[in-house]
Amino acid sequence: MAATRRRRPLPWLGPAVLLGALAPLVSIGLRARSGELGANPIAEALNELGLLALVFLIASLAATPLRTISGWTWPIRLRRMLGLMAFSYAAVHFSVYVALDQGLDLRAVLVDIAKRKFILVGFTAFVLLVPLALTSTAASVRRLGYVRWKRLHTLVYPAAVLAVIHFVWRVKKDLSEPMVYGAILAVLLLVRVLTRLRRPTPAAARARVAPLADGAPR
Repeated sequence: MAATRRRRPLPWLGPAVLLGALAPLVSIGLRARSGELGANPIAEALNELGLLALVFLIASLAATPLRTISGWTWPIRLRRMLGLMAFSYAAVHFSVYVALDQGLDLRAVLVDIAKRKFILVGFTAFVLLVPLALTSTAASVRRLGYVRWKRLHTLVYPAAVLAVIHFVWRVKKDLSEPMVYGAILAVLLLVRVLTRLRRPTPAAARARVAPLADGAPR
């Protein structure tokens, strides 16, 4: 008799998170349609979309530290989805800026990027996310090889740092909210650094598992 296929734990988790991730986008669209985004709807939409991109980016970075600290495995299953949602919101954020704020005037966009440093760092963060989104599939891991794929995806760290800087420079006055996100990102990066420092080097790992020269048990 064939072995019964084991069901994945929490099968509802992915669909639930996806629906929750899309809900803010639907809300922004409905409020824009009904004129409920305030006196400056484009600026409000840009602010909300940019913040959502940052939230999902930090959430994707939290998956591995959360597993390290808690031992839970389900955050890792959500990491790819959260990263793609971060890219998606960043792409919509940039599209609204180009299409609605700048009226598809690409020359004005380039001048704005070069002139205003908070837009420059935000644009750079978005550019860094593009190759990560394009190589987010299992096929990309096989094509690039895990080592090169892993090295490429370290771009998420400078992208997240630049996204926080973009938020700080955009707000200018009340920095309490962007500093909260900056502090969360700093903690997540610290956990990763400490985990890496505690991890044995390849040579030490080989020495730990290799048999003794005289054949005596360890």
